[in-house]
Amino acid sequence: MHVRDAVEADAEALAAIADAPSDAMRGLVHDRTVRVAVEEEAATDPNEDVDADPDDHLGFVSFDVRGDTVHVTQFGGTREAAERLLAEPLRFAATEGMGVELLVIEGEEDLRAAAESAGFEADGPGPRFEGKATTRYRVEEA
Repeated sequence: MHVRDAVEADAEALAAIADAPSDAMRGLVHDRTVRVAVEEEAATDPNEDVDADPDDHLGFVSFDVRGDTVHVTQFGGTREAAERLLAEPLRFAATEGMGVELLVIEGEEDLRAAAESAGFEADGPGPRFEGKATTRYRVEEA
């Protein structure tokens, strides 16, 4: 698996993973730090234009900073990809001396397992999204 910065051409693939509108994912790519995991064979030179095949995408993570915390705003994909991608905001937070938070929607067991495997610990209930309960996960200052 290859991890790289997301580009606008990835929006359709991210939308399929997140079950979200592609326009929303295009905005995400422009407004947040977004990394994608793709099949190794699909890895391209970062200086080339990307022709993103949704079938090559294994997962993504988006994050930003508010205050002294890095917030994972969205992540998804296979458990292995999610676990590897969560290393991105953790690495950034460690460099900046910040904690990291994320939310996992109830029933998303692969994402919960990926978060726990990456070192996140449950930190209580989070807000409800579309009527679904979430759990807040956190890694204290790295």
